[in-house]
Parts: sequence; C-alpha cells; structure tokens
Amino acid sequence: MSFETTLWDLEQRFWTEGADFARRASAKDAIFVFPYPAGILQGDMLFRESAGAQRWRTVKISQRSLARHGAIAVLAYHASAERAGSPLYEALCVSTYLLDDDHWLRLSHQQTPAAPPSNPAV
Repeated sequence: MSFETTLWDLEQRFWTEGADFARRASAKDAIFVFPYPAGILQGDMLFRESAGAQRWRTVKISQRSLARHGAIAVLAYHASAERAGSPLYEALCVSTYLLDDDHWLRLSHQQTPAAPPSNPAV
C-alpha cells in the first residue's frame, strides 16, 4: 500500500472508529483543534473530551491535498460527516502525520467549520 493510501485510510478511520483508534494512532502529546466549545486539546485531554471521542457514522473526504517532506506529511481536505441525530457537519481540515518507526502517527489535526450550523429556531 502506498504511503498516500495509508494516510488517507488513517484519516478516514479517525472520523469513524472513535477514541480507542485515535489513541493508538496519535503521537504522544498530539494537538487537536476543534470548533467551539472543545477548542484546543492535547495528549490525554483529547480522549476525555467528547469532540475527540465521538465517532461519525459516515464521512466523505473531498478536495484532497497531500504534501510530504521526509518523515512529515500534511493532509488538507473538505469533510462532510454525519451521525445519527445531528445535521450534516461540513469542515475544512488539516492533519499532520509523523513517520515514527515505520508507523504513521497523527501529530496534529484542525477542523474549521465550512458552513454555519443550522439553527432550527430561526
């Protein structure tokens, strides 16, 4: 499997497999930035917060970009994710991976909402 395929597969799994997978596939003291209210999470804090632990039923990753320089790779993309009882979540995302001992580990991740959340009260 090419490193590109491996990285995109890992990224998809971060969305759909939940906190146990994320813990195993993240670098020690990784930094994740989620929209309010979760904010900036680092290390074990990520796995105690609902934003890092929630799993999505499906995610569609589009507008993919990938850059690699040695043991560092950066993925940027648009995500459309859904889970039961929630509106479709659209975000622009970037993740940084580190090749450590022949394993890619996520070192950082950021999500920026691509569309405002729907407001049923309006």
